Amino acid sequence: MQFDDDAELDASQVQDRRGIPGGGLTVGGGVIGLLGLLAALLFGVDPGLFGAADQPAAPPVGQATSSAQLNAACRTGADANRRQDCRVLAVVNSVQAYWQGEFTARGRSYAPAAGVLFTDRVATACGTATSAVGPFYCPGDRKAYFDLGFFDDMGRQLGAQGGPFAEAYVVAHEYGHHVQNLLGTTARVGGDRQGADSASVKLELQADCYAGVWAHHATTTPQPSTGRPLITRLTDQDIALALDAAGSVGDDRIQQRATGRTNPESWTHGSSAQRQQWFTTGYRTGDMTKCDTFG
Repeated sequence: MQFDDDAELDASQVQDRRGIPGGGLTVGGGVIGLLGLLAALLFGVDPGLFGAADQPAAPPVGQATSSAQLNAACRTGADANRRQDCRVLAVVNSVQAYWQGEFTARGRSYAPAAGVLFTDRVATACGTATSAVGPFYCPGDRKAYFDLGFFDDMGRQLGAQGGPFAEAYVVAHEYGHHVQNLLGTTARVGGDRQGADSASVKLELQADCYAGVWAHHATTTPQPSTGRPLITRLTDQDIALALDAAGSVGDDRIQQRATGRTNPESWTHGSSAQRQQWFTTGYRTGDMTKCDTFG
């Protein structure tokens, strides 16, 4: 994956809360607990559903933090080609530029979602979560949360090969949940949270498909500031790394690594094969209407 060196990054789309202490109830016990949480926590839609729902949500910590530091370090696509935090910012910019255009083309209004970088734990409108939850989207404040340490854990604990586009897949998946929230899908399906045929699994697979749809259009989506695509090149290897990442976070793969067995009745995100299949569907078609995992 290559970014346009001269492209301007919009740091206002990402809040940097790294180093700001969290507070209140935590979900999980640290990054080292990723496998112990199994698939029920990884890439979660709402950490409040996993233990914080019965507690008052702590006020978001660091809400007033400006993007000054990110803005100073992450100005151009060249910075995104060099730095991980700038790369996440650039992917957020690209993903939101795509969905802005897609919503407009369909006669809808797209409300941007802020990305949030944090370390160890973070307070949100959905409760306070630790890094053990993995990346997640909170419908209550319409923000997507990322501890960059997760990308290392994805390789060490989950066996993913990793790489820049594997990280981009994770970011695009969380923004897929934002799209579901804006379209009313999340509220509409509700219901069961576990099981191979549960609403939770279907939401996660659809978010994988939406990530694939963005990937299909990533090198042709113009940025508002320049009219040129922010991402100039994706290779077959990039897509292979995204598929590898999708497979590594399948419920069956995570359960097998953690316990030596699988239990479809407890699935919340879908199998490795399903996650790869739905990302591929989105990537090959580039059409969000093909992402009907509920049909």
